[in-house]
Amino acid sequence: MTRLVVLDVVGLTPRLLAHMPRLRAVADRGFQAPLGTVLPAVTCSAQSTFLTGETPAGHGIVGNGWYFRELGEVFLWRQHNALVGGEKLWQALRRRRPGSTVANVCWWYAMGADVDWTVTPRPIYFADGRKEPDCYTDPPALHDALHDSLGTFPLFTYWGPGAGMASSEWICRAARKIMADHDPDLTLVYVPHLDYDLQRYGPDSPQASTAAAELDAVLDPLLTASFARDATVVVLSEYGITEVSRPVHINRALRAEGLLNVYTQAGMEYLDPWTSRAFAVADHQIAHVYVREPRDVAAVAKICAALPGVDQVLDAQGQAESGLGHPRSGELVLIADPDAWFTYYYWLRDADAPDFARLVEIHRKPGYDPAELFFDPAAPSAAKRRAAVALARKKLGMRYLMNVVGLDAGAHAVRGSHGRLPSSPQDAPVLLCSSAAAARPALAATEVKDFLLDLAT
Repeated sequence: MTRLVVLDVVGLTPRLLAHMPRLRAVADRGFQAPLGTVLPAVTCSAQSTFLTGETPAGHGIVGNGWYFRELGEVFLWRQHNALVGGEKLWQALRRRRPGSTVANVCWWYAMGADVDWTVTPRPIYFADGRKEPDCYTDPPALHDALHDSLGTFPLFTYWGPGAGMASSEWICRAARKIMADHDPDLTLVYVPHLDYDLQRYGPDSPQASTAAAELDAVLDPLLTASFARDATVVVLSEYGITEVSRPVHINRALRAEGLLNVYTQAGMEYLDPWTSRAFAVADHQIAHVYVREPRDVAAVAKICAALPGVDQVLDAQGQAESGLGHPRSGELVLIADPDAWFTYYYWLRDADAPDFARLVEIHRKPGYDPAELFFDPAAPSAAKRRAAVALARKKLGMRYLMNVVGLDAGAHAVRGSHGRLPSSPQDAPVLLCSSAAAARPALAATEVKDFLLDLAT
């Protein structure tokens, strides 16, 4: 049986590979091929397709989050593997080779997955509202083994204004330790670093090239350790990030038409999905629009189609043709223009926004918010001072708010996004493999599971 190490280097494209000689050496051993993605081209959907061989219509992960109709709530970034339908890669592997062992290091929907070793980011949420960095592991003893060796998982460099290399470096070191201590047959490793500066500054920026080169060096020890175990290495990516300059406020448009409702508490407005006739769950360049009454779908589609920055409006038939026909999807799915992306904003004045809008708060916002990658661009120095005061209050055990995220100013600062199907091979996902015998001219995302299964057996 072949040991297999699969690195999900998010955002990796042929364009960025030009700055990554160590990764290119993987292909020099074997091959490089274009890799198809799915709609939406976002983390949770793409990873679920790689691991099940299904489109979102089959596995049900229609985005990084969706409207849970049975609960009346929008949730992003859930973590339980039971949300993902279909047979998983490791389940198929064990059917072919009983007793195969599997490590999942930070691929999404890790919690509850029937693998042998699990590591995934999981903060400590204290009863007084504090949030501290940590991770979840299974078995539990792995937690202390990793922390004793590597230190605490650097959560605040995994996402937010401080997002940077430290989290990817910790993940790569954790994967090396698990391989050294336990020797899994299949090791899945998620490496997020390219997501950050490509969204902040755009994929054509000097910062993007620097991020690629720096990540290449961080990956080198993990690649060396993998080859030392005689493992086959596969490097793949979920999507490519492309240049954007226009935020599109779908929910504000729906509110202006009297379709989206809010309620107010303590002077702050909250989305009211229970009474709204239509609202959008924004996810990068894709948005699911949930329409309460079937009679309103055509009118809502017309409003959305007329909104500048909207490229396509998919109804039920369009979603079925695109692999998105699932009960979790909205009645409509919007695709942004190539240079645009969708905000979740529903308030009409920044003064009316809820307090969590100015925080890094991925679980309370009813949509994805890349403005969390910045200290408020309208007043970055003031935002950093607020952060310093908040940290001081935190250390003293006092209540605090890390209110550092800009609203409209933050949205206009974003320079990279994804979610559409790629229009250029240079900005599309790519697959590298160290086995020349496994060479393919190209792979679809739905073919990755069987490709990996064949390599491992």
